[in-house]
Amino acid sequence: MSATRRPVTPPAPTRTAAAARTTSENRLLAALPNDVFDRIAPLLEVIPLKLKEVLHKPGEPVRHVYFPGGGFCSTLTVLNDGNMVEVATIGREGMVGASAVVNGGAPDPSATMVQAESEVCYRMSTDAFVTEIGRRGAFGMLLGRYAQALLGFVMQSTACNAVHSVEQRLARWLLMAQDRVERNDFPLTQEFVAMMLGATRPTVTVVAGTLQRADLITYHRGRITIVDREGLEEASCECYRAATALLTGVTSQAIALR
Repeated sequence: MSATRRPVTPPAPTRTAAAARTTSENRLLAALPNDVFDRIAPLLEVIPLKLKEVLHKPGEPVRHVYFPGGGFCSTLTVLNDGNMVEVATIGREGMVGASAVVNGGAPDPSATMVQAESEVCYRMSTDAFVTEIGRRGAFGMLLGRYAQALLGFVMQSTACNAVHSVEQRLARWLLMAQDRVERNDFPLTQEFVAMMLGATRPTVTVVAGTLQRADLITYHRGRITIVDREGLEEASCECYRAATALLTGVTSQAIALR
């Protein structure tokens, strides 16, 4: 899982994946057979992901799919009053816009927002993506398995939000964020956490304080540091390991069969 292929140097936004590669390469793309990757590389535009950038808006057609090379994005359910709750966290283990696997880019009810920046993200037009899926080859099989795993991930998150405590859910989210940014500290506001967890800011303040007093994290001026990863895993629920296994299993299986 940690090994990647074909290094890329972050290029200007108009360059293609055929022209440049990086060690932050998306793991789904890295799991493709060489000949398949070489065929789709000219279809992949390399762009940066900017913090708070909205990649997909609810109710609008999905015109591009995205394969992050780092950072992560949040898939959000948007309520009528404007409140949002996160249902999936997507980094370089996955793809943004997986609904296009089954609906060809039709309007999606969810939104997707960048929560951690990355210099490299691979963007493909939905038309090109649907054409590749239609080949019914290795690309379509891999992305079909990923779409199924992502559905399981969303179902696990839904169950987690319903039955587990805010403390457990915050610990789970912090672990997933750390996995994707691949460092111990990253920016995080209480307002954002409240939105992601569907909790109030006072509740988040209390829960974050509990984790900090337990010496699992430190939080100062909108920046959080994971101090005790093992302890944070113990504070989380089983949903962290279950959801992570669903997504990492997709690329592990593909690499084994390659």
